[in-house]
Amino acid sequence: MIRINEIKLSLDEDENILKSKAAKALRINEKYIKSLTIFKKSIDARKKEDVHFTYSVDVQIALDENQIVAKCKSGKAQLVLPYKYEPPVNNRKSSFRPIVVGFGPAGMFAGLILAEAGLKPLILERGKNVDDRKKDVNKFWQERVLDEESNVQFGEGGAGTFSDGKLTTGIKSPFIRKILEELYEAGAPEEILYSSKPHIGTDRLTVVVKNIRKKIERLGGEVRLECKVENLICANGVIHGITYSHHSKSVDIETDSVILAIGHSARDTVEMLYSMGVEIIQKPFSVGARIEHPQSLINKAQYGKFANHKKLGAADYKLSCHKLHERGAYTFCMCPGGTVVAAASEKEGVIVNGMSSLARDGENANSALLVGIEPKDFPSEHPLSGIYYQREIEHNAYILAGSNYKAPAQLVGDFLKGIESKALGNVNPTCPTGVTLTNLDECLPQKVSATMKSAIVEMDKKLCGFNLYDAVLTAPETRSSSSVRILRDEFLQCNIRGVYPCGEGAGYAGGIISAAVDGVKCAHAVLDDKF
Repeated sequence: MIRINEIKLSLDEDENILKSKAAKALRINEKYIKSLTIFKKSIDARKKEDVHFTYSVDVQIALDENQIVAKCKSGKAQLVLPYKYEPPVNNRKSSFRPIVVGFGPAGMFAGLILAEAGLKPLILERGKNVDDRKKDVNKFWQERVLDEESNVQFGEGGAGTFSDGKLTTGIKSPFIRKILEELYEAGAPEEILYSSKPHIGTDRLTVVVKNIRKKIERLGGEVRLECKVENLICANGVIHGITYSHHSKSVDIETDSVILAIGHSARDTVEMLYSMGVEIIQKPFSVGARIEHPQSLINKAQYGKFANHKKLGAADYKLSCHKLHERGAYTFCMCPGGTVVAAASEKEGVIVNGMSSLARDGENANSALLVGIEPKDFPSEHPLSGIYYQREIEHNAYILAGSNYKAPAQLVGDFLKGIESKALGNVNPTCPTGVTLTNLDECLPQKVSATMKSAIVEMDKKLCGFNLYDAVLTAPETRSSSSVRILRDEFLQCNIRGVYPCGEGAGYAGGIISAAVDGVKCAHAVLDDKF
């Protein structure tokens, strides 16, 4: 197979001409191309007067591919092998079923790999199935009645279910393709297989999550919902089982392998692990707010005169200012045409996140604007101090906004001036529980607030209009990553043998794809069965 890179199409050209352009790049007649598939598609908007699409395509030809590539002098063609996931050899001798704790991206893919290997894993998720979970989330958003076990953070699919479903990642892994193919098979749109910035959308994610669960069950695995792990049963530093609760009933299960894919918000589980002597250390995390602009402003800033072209859709951005202090400020999880999400999982705490539908057709764009927090900024040297710091910020936000799960908010212009906002401008905030206009300096740590102000000014130089006076900041965003790391060795086990800390909650991932990859890695470690 030959991969051809850097094929350009204008916004008005049809993808049907990719075949002729590929033939031209290879200097062969189009009739010799037997098949063509898109490997990567991206928007090139570096020059606003020439916004276009760039493709990499894979072709199979009825000629000697080695000779054709050797004659192609452009350097844009190369021989590649089709991707095929190769599972590891199953060296596991145990007769016990492995247990996976958590059914977010890490737990889902750990469970899927184990099920494909024939190990019939048992997966325990503290929250509800995705349909009942949606009802609980909507009740919280509409009536501000929080279910601490079924919310934006907990339940089938994990926290990623109520997000943009963004599948971009900074990591390199051969498992990414496997994950994308499984998501597509489960109902994600085909473009995730080739888009340079793939996303699924909250509306489609609910279908995908259910279909992955059904596949695991067809393969012999079992997913038990509303089952919260309460204890690890250990002896002599080795796992022998777990205890979980289901509707107030306590259940013990014997096992010798537990993958802990608990997610970044399972603070009570982390506290339980720490009390049992599991080695946990502090980890840097980030704090900030969601910033909302009119999507039309972002489109114009990114695409210029092409902003309303039907093929482009809603524009995104990714900005950073790393010279402001140690870890700087940066935008994260940008949601084009999306909404701000009220994402609390604990009583008397307020946090926000962002989500988009697959269509990304909302009026506003939103993104997290975050500032890095180092362990030296934590209140103490206690391993769980970062958790307590997050909780304090979230509770202060709850009080500041009126103790009713509304979120504190402020106009960007007022934030830069340091004055309390009294009225909204032309940007209507989308947080479903509502907002209380205030001064975010009273909610965010001083270091965070000061750095955000400097960053907004600097980011406006990169994206015109970023410092729009009427843009809305809604706070706080505190759960972009875990504030702890559960230590593990070269076999991916913690100091309790047979326990595999995994994904975001364990401090080894930072998004849907990286968490899923870590789930695959931990499943491979269980199959490898090394102690």
